[in-house]
Amino acid sequence: MTKVLITGACGFIGSHLVEYFSKKKINVIAYDKYNSKGDHGWLENNKNIGNTKIILGDINDFTLTNKLVKETDYIIHLAALISIPYSYFSPGSYIKTNIEGTYNILESARLNRKRVIITSTSEVYGTGLKFPMNEKHPIFAQSPYAASKIAADNLALSYYNSFNLPVKIIRPFNAFGPRQSNRAIIPSVITQLLSKKKYIKVGNTHPRRDWTYVTDLCSAYYSFYKSNRGYGKVFNVGTGKHYSITNMIDISQNICKTRKKIIKENKRKRPIKSEINKLQCDTKLFKKEIGWSQKVNFKRGLILTVDWLKKNSDSKKSSIYQI
Repeated sequence: MTKVLITGACGFIGSHLVEYFSKKKINVIAYDKYNSKGDHGWLENNKNIGNTKIILGDINDFTLTNKLVKETDYIIHLAALISIPYSYFSPGSYIKTNIEGTYNILESARLNRKRVIITSTSEVYGTGLKFPMNEKHPIFAQSPYAASKIAADNLALSYYNSFNLPVKIIRPFNAFGPRQSNRAIIPSVITQLLSKKKYIKVGNTHPRRDWTYVTDLCSAYYSFYKSNRGYGKVFNVGTGKHYSITNMIDISQNICKTRKKIIKENKRKRPIKSEINKLQCDTKLFKKEIGWSQKVNFKRGLILTVDWLKKNSDSKKSSIYQI
């Protein structure tokens, strides 16, 4: 039976992906950052992950990473530092984890001749110039985080071109749903709407994003994994629709049946040159070559997220690798 290594497995998308693959009867090794409590984040006591083997370590540890790669047939690499604001304060840690960590995966895969999916991000495009944005859209780093992901993507493509490594890159636009950190705008807004406070605090409200519900993104990963096509290429994954932060707040307030004052805080805003004003995904290439379609629309996804947050308001499980 095929065994898949998923890095960053205890975090938001990673934990959903482990569940998704487990339901497909695929053996999974879930790899995430070691912590002193030995906590497994969103995989802790999770009854939906079958016989998944959870390993805590460090993606920057080549010896352990290589050992785990050797034990598996396929690698899906999600592990990354993703907090954009924190990347302004500690760029070096993003270089270490997002670039060197990706190198460890690629080099281990090369040595052991394994297939790999590398996770990119729509942040690499910077503010959109032409819409919808396809894979030929110019790359422009507007944060150290984005720069680290651009470097990781190019490193992956270099391994395909130099060593014929069977690697392909999935480039999700903004994902959302249950378990996402409150650092992200959607759970931050909904959590505040569900609180007893009469206001919500946000940063900029004009940026527009293309949001994909997390289970749809998992199905995209699975389609990508099952396909023998796409090696040496980058594929965008999104919905093709975009909503402003203001739109999202308005829809969320309707779902929560509340109206609260919106307070804009400068400390929550990105630096002017770093703000990405609009992202809208062109998924034609992915749909044509791989085959995938969205099942959960934006409003439905928000409803599901609100319902989950109502039931899990005290949940603080996390992962250092939060992609």
